[in-house]
Amino acid sequence: MRISLSPRQNTFYAMFATSGENLVVGARLLKELLGAAPADRKEIAEKMRAAEHAGDEATHAIMRELNATFVTPFDREDIYRLASSLDDVMDAMEAAVDLVVLYQIGELPPEIADQVDVLERAAELTADAMPRLRSMKDLSEYWIELNRLENQADQVYRRLLARLFNGDYDALTVMKLKEVVDQLEGAADAFEHVANTVETIAVKES
Repeated sequence: MRISLSPRQNTFYAMFATSGENLVVGARLLKELLGAAPADRKEIAEKMRAAEHAGDEATHAIMRELNATFVTPFDREDIYRLASSLDDVMDAMEAAVDLVVLYQIGELPPEIADQVDVLERAAELTADAMPRLRSMKDLSEYWIELNRLENQADQVYRRLLARLFNGDYDALTVMKLKEVVDQLEGAADAFEHVANTVETIAVKES
């Protein structure tokens, strides 16, 4: 493999921006799923699968560039961690949609909309933050807000668990729904990992 000795910074920044924008696509597909009839969910799941594949391609492109570049814009470990965390977000969102379809879940608890609202906001903030890695300016508000959103996601998750176990659902439905909300909670956690990595990068580069 040919190794580049010059820092192709623009390439990494553009790739991270692409990954961030793809998360917005995924979050909006999640929101679309909530308002869709069960018969229409399979088509949305296919769109989400395509978005997840696009996310994988973006991650692989970053890894290939990382392996081919000797001088990187910031620590190699942080590039790897950031790319992996962005990928984890999309994986979790895609898994949630896929489970809803595979389990043929009927009506979803209304509290799931609160989870998805948090994820959509986190995706928008993350997509907005990725291009600013180039200058490392005005990023503190991003990770502070992401940590606040993750705390909000935790609260919503606990309320959802209480709803699932209050006797309104049969045991099998509880098991199915819990897997879905666990994946959505996993996406929120992954968003926080992205923000924490951005904070680490910014501190090192300051």
